[in-house]
Amino acid sequence: MRPRTAAAAAATTVLGAAAAAVAAGRYACDAALNPARPLPGDARLTVHGTGDGLITLTRSLASLRPGTYGLTGGDRHAIVGPVVDTADPPADSVVRRLVRVTHGTLDPGARMWLTPQAYIGDPRGALGLEHAEVDVPGELGPLPAWFVPGARDTWVITVHGLGTTREHPMIVMSLLHRLRVPVLALAYRGDLGAPPSPDGVGHLGDTEWRDLDAAIRYAVRYGAQSIVLYGWSTGATMALRAAAESALRQRIKGLVLDSPVLDWRATVRALAAADGIPGPLLPLAVRAAQGRAGLGASHFDTVADPRGPDVPTLLFHGPDDVIAPWSHSQALAEHRPNLVHLHRVDRAPHGAMWNADPAPYEESLRRFLTPLL
Repeated sequence: MRPRTAAAAAATTVLGAAAAAVAAGRYACDAALNPARPLPGDARLTVHGTGDGLITLTRSLASLRPGTYGLTGGDRHAIVGPVVDTADPPADSVVRRLVRVTHGTLDPGARMWLTPQAYIGDPRGALGLEHAEVDVPGELGPLPAWFVPGARDTWVITVHGLGTTREHPMIVMSLLHRLRVPVLALAYRGDLGAPPSPDGVGHLGDTEWRDLDAAIRYAVRYGAQSIVLYGWSTGATMALRAAAESALRQRIKGLVLDSPVLDWRATVRALAAADGIPGPLLPLAVRAAQGRAGLGASHFDTVADPRGPDVPTLLFHGPDDVIAPWSHSQALAEHRPNLVHLHRVDRAPHGAMWNADPAPYEESLRRFLTPLL
């Protein structure tokens, strides 16, 4: 081969490899910014049988988790409780308490997965709580929300995170109702029934927080004197942004953060890896996310600033979260010990701190909220 031809072929090869790497990075970016439900990496379980208030599932680290979870797949959904010790456990299987089948039938052989979203439907159907369907005016259009009324003038605004919907916050609505707190459960851009994100990708809270800001304005307009923001995962990121930047931040009297995403780079890498992206491509996924979604371009990194937040904050997190590193939550609590209380939860995946041990979680939440109401 002539030198000039060889050089051209080599350049073409390099350019082709570079283009392939860029395309792979973009694919990895999309996998991270638009994670599926369930989150990538969640183990699928097979139903082996049900009866006498019990369900038998494939034995795995997921099916052995302590606590209460939703079990979902296709058009089926159920609530399952803790693992049950049996005298003669089936081989390679786990027996759990079957609390309730909420939709469909749990036929043997059904492929399902555990989810922190224990309830489906709406607050009336799932919990017997009266509520109103409302539209919150957002910058992109109306945002659907549930309003569960209460006697107090302090409202709790809930905002879900990765891999869930506004149904997820129903896990704490019964407790909030007993405390007589009005609750506004928000769906935001990209959710079913809400306007899509203009560029078609999620921003891990970096733009979505403005929808939460719209919910704060809505609450104040309809009688809220003070507000507690309650977010899971990227919803917790949104709560931190709103507490720092909302024009009505003086109305925010407290934050409850569950599994907060405080390092978007680590979360992008974790989501891409869980979706099967090879390790060498993970840095490309981070760079593609930064370029495509604008992450890290302005104030996004300030959500992990150890100088904030400046209101009482209850932080639920644990070391088994592989999506949002809990070390950042530890640092946040250590730098603001007078304002931030960290409630550690072991053996809980991302967004599932309540599920792993509901009773202590709810007692910690009750103690935190009582003086703010």
